[in-house]
Amino acid sequence: MAAEPAINNGSSLRHASGNVLAVFILILIGLLSFSIRLFSVIKYESVIHEFDPYFNYRVTQFLTKNGIYDFWNWFDDRTWYPLGRVIGGTVYPGLTLTAGTLWWLLNSLNIPLTVETVCVFTAPIFSAFASWATYLLTKEVKGTGAGLTAALLLGMVPSYISRSVAGSYDNEAVAIFALIFTFYLYVKTLNTGSLFYATLNAMAYFYMVCSWGGYTFIINLIPMHVLLCIVTGRYSHRLYIAYAPLIVLGTLLAALVPVVGFNAVLTSEHFASFLVFIILHVVAFVYYIKGTLSPQMFKVAVTLVVSVGMAVCFAVAAVLVALVASSPTMGWSGRSLSLLDPTYASKYIPIIASVSEHQPPTWPSYFMDINVLAFLVPAGIVSCFLPLSDASSFVILYIVTSVYFSGVMVRKSRTTFLFH
Repeated sequence: MAAEPAINNGSSLRHASGNVLAVFILILIGLLSFSIRLFSVIKYESVIHEFDPYFNYRVTQFLTKNGIYDFWNWFDDRTWYPLGRVIGGTVYPGLTLTAGTLWWLLNSLNIPLTVETVCVFTAPIFSAFASWATYLLTKEVKGTGAGLTAALLLGMVPSYISRSVAGSYDNEAVAIFALIFTFYLYVKTLNTGSLFYATLNAMAYFYMVCSWGGYTFIINLIPMHVLLCIVTGRYSHRLYIAYAPLIVLGTLLAALVPVVGFNAVLTSEHFASFLVFIILHVVAFVYYIKGTLSPQMFKVAVTLVVSVGMAVCFAVAAVLVALVASSPTMGWSGRSLSLLDPTYASKYIPIIASVSEHQPPTWPSYFMDINVLAFLVPAGIVSCFLPLSDASSFVILYIVTSVYFSGVMVRKSRTTFLFH
């Protein structure tokens, strides 16, 4: 009997030592992710690269000088000349607000950095955050060891470095972190059934909407996973808590972003999430009455509920079809249609097809962008099946959709590192 406390103390000590070691390794990974992106600053100087980052820098300068209210109403007559541009209603403000907030905090702490310096180092800083978010996501699925490995690989993969090098002040600088962190909170909610994490998930999704138009990937991938769980008989209250608050609160918050507005409920990119939301409630109600009614009454009630549910789904589908049919592009943006139909841009929107990043990638580009990770994908898929869980099925779906989209556009192949 006296040996049992000693064994428990020994296991607790090893667990604590493992946690301390994991934190130490994560700190090193963060430092590596940050420092490996400073090559251009060390070799040359601290400077903003390319056109879009310089435009974002100029917008951030205006924000820090004039305040957020003037930022929302700023008409820039030097952009899109000679027409001009309403900045507050045409840009995703997440990057600008993030850098502006960092600049304000640093100056409040008497660290007098210029706006340019903060903008240059925003991407390297958030690359460390993205590595830590990758650790959290992978840990929820496969454990601490896999999480540390994934975080290390993310910090060094060339495709991510190309999007987050110092001076590359573009939307992806913060959006990649927001994307991974949103997926982590979704998986965390799926594993715990915590309404607290569900609320945080909606807030992370809001930050992603503010940061990048790629948020539509999230609002379509998660409904696909929820529908997959329902079809395969894996419905649970945890699934409901993970999805329902995200759609309600996340959509309301997304509509607050001026560049998105009512598109959060009127464009085809969001319709799948609403349809799955209805299906989820029908399934939840069926499970509820199953526990409260006798078997005979349950059969009658299920028939009634399924009939009403199908009628509601068909009615919603009819409304969606009518809305889609009224739009020449069926409610989809040109870039989204290019992802669904790779030949669409070359047929109808040549200006999209003319961009080199919108061309299909070649096999060598995969190796140049993600190196050895390209050969680890099959092993990652197999490990997700051992054992298969709600979280691992989400990762499998993430892998499959990412591989498809990366094969349509070369710019998407630069984000396939996320699922490795």
